[in-house]
Amino acid sequence: MLYALLVTGTLLCAGMAIRAKRLLSAALWLAGVSALVSISLYRLGAHEVAVIELSVGAGLVTVLFVFAISLAGEEAMEARAVLPKPVAWGLMIVSAILLGWMTLPLRASEGGPVEQASFATLLWQDRGLDVLVQIVLIFAGVLGVLGLLAEARVPVEMRIVERPAVQPAPPAPARPVSPPAPQPAPREVHV
Repeated sequence: MLYALLVTGTLLCAGMAIRAKRLLSAALWLAGVSALVSISLYRLGAHEVAVIELSVGAGLVTVLFVFAISLAGEEAMEARAVLPKPVAWGLMIVSAILLGWMTLPLRASEGGPVEQASFATLLWQDRGLDVLVQIVLIFAGVLGVLGLLAEARVPVEMRIVERPAVQPAPPAPARPVSPPAPQPAPREVHV
């Protein structure tokens, strides 16, 4: 019953994302799809994939979508449908059937019980490199968004500082006038 609710919720969110008139609403509906898919994957036993889907699909990608939409704006664009509506509905129905068939519990295998390692062992020993790469990608995405959102910092020397009104400078003291230098007397020449 839980799987049927998860599949129905996933399809509902996907349909709403397709029908959304605003890009921001579509991004949030896609985050809902990623969250529900990650819950389904976790319930099916794919714990690592579920964690990656939740953190990257519903987390980082949604943050990047919202940031890109806020930068670009939400101008309305009229676009033609790529597929005719009957073909699109047919693909959605086939996808829903395949998803439902794949999420049904499988019959137990003929062999004995399979020993499973603990989640910590799988996460840090078997998939350690994948987890570290994912952590680096998430931090790089967050730092990139923060760098783009940061205001331009102005150095202290270049900031405009208000100063009080400038008062006129006092007049410079007068320089004493020295008498002109004495001129030598003209020579008298006799011929």
